[in-house]
Amino acid sequence: EVQLVESGGGLVQAGGSLRLSCAASGFRLDDFDIGWFRKAPGKEMEGVSCISSKDGRRLYTDSVAGRFTISSDNAKNTLYLQMNNLKPEDTAVYYCAQTMPHDPLRCDGDYEYDYWGQGTQVTVSS
Repeated sequence: EVQLVESGGGLVQAGGSLRLSCAASGFRLDDFDIGWFRKAPGKEMEGVSCISSKDGRRLYTDSVAGRFTISSDNAKNTLYLQMNNLKPEDTAVYYCAQTMPHDPLRCDGDYEYDYWGQGTQVTVSS
């Protein structure tokens, strides 16, 4: 029943922008900690940005802070990741994922979230 479906990935030139969407079904998005993760070739899974279900706290990994913005639309039960000033090193498969609420909020590749989408490819050319 639980399903997460990412969309919005594609090929973009460095400096460009892209907005990823994650449509959730089978659960209320705001009842869970939820976030965006990415897997770049040759690198481990990395937490990009997450939202706490408890207080709405948002975390960003340092490499995207100031360029990416995570947001959610509860009416649409959809999570978004606005990505601006994209860089080639942002190239990766991006996943949205959810887990039971956790205090403190976890948003790192080492923490195993419970449900994952299929991923959407983001490729940034130089």
